[in-house]
Amino acid sequence: MLPKSESLSPLPQRLEHDLEELARIRDPESGGWTRTMFSEPYRASREWIRSRMVEAGLDVHVDGAGNIVGVLAGRRPGAPSLVTGSHTDTVESGGRFDGAVGVLGALEMVRQLNEHDVRLERDLLVVDFLGEESNDFGLSCLGSRALAGELVAADLDRHDHEGRRLGDRYSAFGLDPAGVLGAVWSRSRPLHGYVELHVEQGPLLEERGAPIGVVTAIAGIERLLATFAGRPDHAGTMPMGDRRDALVAAAEAVLAVRREGCGAPVHGVATTSRLISEPGSANVVPATVRMHAEMRSVDTAWLSSATRRLADEIRAKAEGYGVDVDVQWSTDNVSVPASGEVHEVVSGAADALGIAWEAVPSGATHDAVHMARLCPMGMIFVPSRGGRSHCPDEWTELEHIVTGVQVLAATVLDMDRRTR
Repeated sequence: MLPKSESLSPLPQRLEHDLEELARIRDPESGGWTRTMFSEPYRASREWIRSRMVEAGLDVHVDGAGNIVGVLAGRRPGAPSLVTGSHTDTVESGGRFDGAVGVLGALEMVRQLNEHDVRLERDLLVVDFLGEESNDFGLSCLGSRALAGELVAADLDRHDHEGRRLGDRYSAFGLDPAGVLGAVWSRSRPLHGYVELHVEQGPLLEERGAPIGVVTAIAGIERLLATFAGRPDHAGTMPMGDRRDALVAAAEAVLAVRREGCGAPVHGVATTSRLISEPGSANVVPATVRMHAEMRSVDTAWLSSATRRLADEIRAKAEGYGVDVDVQWSTDNVSVPASGEVHEVVSGAADALGIAWEAVPSGATHDAVHMARLCPMGMIFVPSRGGRSHCPDEWTELEHIVTGVQVLAATVLDMDRRTR
């Protein structure tokens, strides 16, 4: 007989110890917490995670896509499996909780199941997905994207800003590129459901005083590369009215991006992240500028119309300065709603534990986006202090992480019992 979910209470000291140990593995040359994809600190952290999975009683392997998968065997080996997890890579100079809470929280839940002699009906897979964060190859969530069959051969020919090919980076990291493309989880591995614990990375839960967020949908992301082609001239002699200044046109585009984000009716944001100006000399009018930006929203209709309006405004403003511009959009991921069934299970688990919760959207993308192609998906959020994330100031209180793990455990127990 399975215990009541409230008896599966994570040990705060053990969770805190794991978080502190993982936080020690970072690039000493970078600020904050840095374990970027394919780096040596990331390789070291993956070995540490793998050893912790084994210690927790999981049967561990690294799949063809580079995901670390720990399996807790259930009573019915042929039954569709439950999946949980997150990632342990970081952005440059990032925080210590993003992704890590989902992986280490899942491990603590597994320890609780084992220590209470709980045997699930289904196999439970705990996954540390490879390379969830954005990277210079223009694709996030590489590990889960591969599992969903959304990573294709052409993606291996993508190059970063240093000219390195993605397929070659996989090889140097010890992963066969062909194996990465062949790592798709299909009907040979039927899945019952996926639930991911994660820090919110935004301010809503803290503002509303709720310890748990039940995610309604994950935002779609459209990325922009605009290349402005002006004319180089002497900065001291060319009159202002005769210039074709690419950087001025790009500056107008930066403001246009912000205006679109501020004008979103429900949930929408827009960010310019990089401007690369050439030739970059103090006495030369900028001739070429490459601008990187993105727009996000759970409102698909707004996102589609906003990208069209923004492209038209960028072209019109650039023309006014005598600057040509090439506007290219690429979709990182479409907006994905959480499963109504999983949403119901998570919210019901919180209610049964007497824990307040709020329904919230996710403006950040997650591996859950791609797992939703394989099975019903849901996410559990815990508060981020000040809404800060992707920076050294990122912080989530231990008590909130413990609460999140409690809700995760109750959710897994309920999902395990359900049939679809």
